[in-house]
Amino acid sequence: MSQPATKEFGKWRSLLWPIHTFELKKFLPMFLLFFFINFVYTILRDTKDTLVVSASGAETIPFLKLYGTIPGAIIFMLIFTKLSNTVKRERLFMGVVAFFAIFFSLYAVFLYPAREALTPTFLTNWMGSHLPQGLNGLVGMIKYWPASLFYIMSELWGSAAVSLLFWGFANQITRVSESKRFYALFGIGANIAMFPSGELIKIFANLKDRLPAGVDTWQVTLNYTMAAVVLACGAAIATYWWINKNVLTDARFYDPSEVKVKKSKPKMSIKESLLFLVRSPYLLAITMLVIGYGMSINLVEVIWKSQLQLQYPDKHAYQHFMGCFSQLTGAITVLMMFFVSGNIIRKKGWYTAAIATPVILGLSAAGFFTFVVFRDQLGGFVSMFGTSPLFFAVMFGMIQNIMSKSTKYSMFDPTKEMAYIPLDAEVKLKGKAAIDVVGARLGKSGGSIILQMLLIVFNAASVVVLAPYIGVILAGVIAAWMFAVKALNKKYTALSAEKEAERLAEENASAPQAMAANKERPAEIATK
Repeated sequence: MSQPATKEFGKWRSLLWPIHTFELKKFLPMFLLFFFINFVYTILRDTKDTLVVSASGAETIPFLKLYGTIPGAIIFMLIFTKLSNTVKRERLFMGVVAFFAIFFSLYAVFLYPAREALTPTFLTNWMGSHLPQGLNGLVGMIKYWPASLFYIMSELWGSAAVSLLFWGFANQITRVSESKRFYALFGIGANIAMFPSGELIKIFANLKDRLPAGVDTWQVTLNYTMAAVVLACGAAIATYWWINKNVLTDARFYDPSEVKVKKSKPKMSIKESLLFLVRSPYLLAITMLVIGYGMSINLVEVIWKSQLQLQYPDKHAYQHFMGCFSQLTGAITVLMMFFVSGNIIRKKGWYTAAIATPVILGLSAAGFFTFVVFRDQLGGFVSMFGTSPLFFAVMFGMIQNIMSKSTKYSMFDPTKEMAYIPLDAEVKLKGKAAIDVVGARLGKSGGSIILQMLLIVFNAASVVVLAPYIGVILAGVIAAWMFAVKALNKKYTALSAEKEAERLAEENASAPQAMAANKERPAEIATK
């Protein structure tokens, strides 16, 4: 191979695989740790939806997110923060993972088999007869509280294990030079985990075909599924222990003296965060992006899952579909991260990459709502394909969900983080803290609040009836999101140009001094 060809090969190799051979001792265990954590998250995400939607309907999800997931996350954070001040890092990590593993195993062994005995029948019957139909989701959340608890704990695993445990650990032991090469591959590893987890979900869902009559087939499926979760949690604990024993004791990979105490984000109340954001149109635009994404996902997700329940009323069929969905999501996300997002950002610029997410979500959601709202009118057209409008709605909803997740990881998150770069250090720090408080919460709960209000106002028993109104609201949210991207792009371009001009001015100012120093240096050497 000629020298130019060798250089070109080395260039492409470094882009696709920037890990040095000696670094594999550190990289591979961290890669596996994130793999096992996301393996568990994929199984839990698909199972929680199957349990809740099949038990009480998709109308329960908005109530669960607002009254279950958010309070649960706050309580968990308070406990975790308290423990982090008194318990060693290693014990805290292993203890939290073991706690989740124990809960999910107990759910399969005790809570699910005893679900009927644990149902507060008298209370929920009274609520069902006295409360309006729009609150059926709230009644279902209480009536099937073991499934609701499973849903909340599964959501907590995503924030606790992924955000706090893995990324907190990675940020602590990874050098800056390593992070630039490691972190993107960690994300790819997490998405690759969706392939085996999705395949296991499908295998366990199909066990019913091989079981004798009279057996609770879903109980068997749940037992195998939770066994896979417990084993993966054990693998994560073992991998973490090996890293602490063999990697963090190697001076090539970790030196405690290099660990700098990071400046923590300022603690800001909701009122303080709102005031800080209102004073900065730039930060307010970033907040609109975060809120727009969170609300769009929540508004479409509930409608889609209600259609999915109608298409696959059997738990096993629903679970099997979710396994396929996870595998497709992982495949498309990896392809987007490898071949699409980087090229768009480099060749087309920030605006094209940032506007791509709301455009893709809007177009795919338009197709989905068309088949939901105009189901009767499209019956003749759809019958030409040998299927039903419901199936088309499920497929378009699946496409919308897959594209929303893949564009989030590949384009939304990178462009959002790039928008912070031109800001001053103090504004960047306070801005991130304020957006975490306001943007993240409004994004997650905003869609749930809107859905609850619509259910109550229209006294609707099903969210499908509300699809036309939700579609109009979603269009407004996406339009506001796109307007925010356009406004932010102008400010981002101007501020980036200003920072670049300042940098060049500083370089030009320091150039004469450097030249003078270089001219004096030979004379100094000669004198010496």
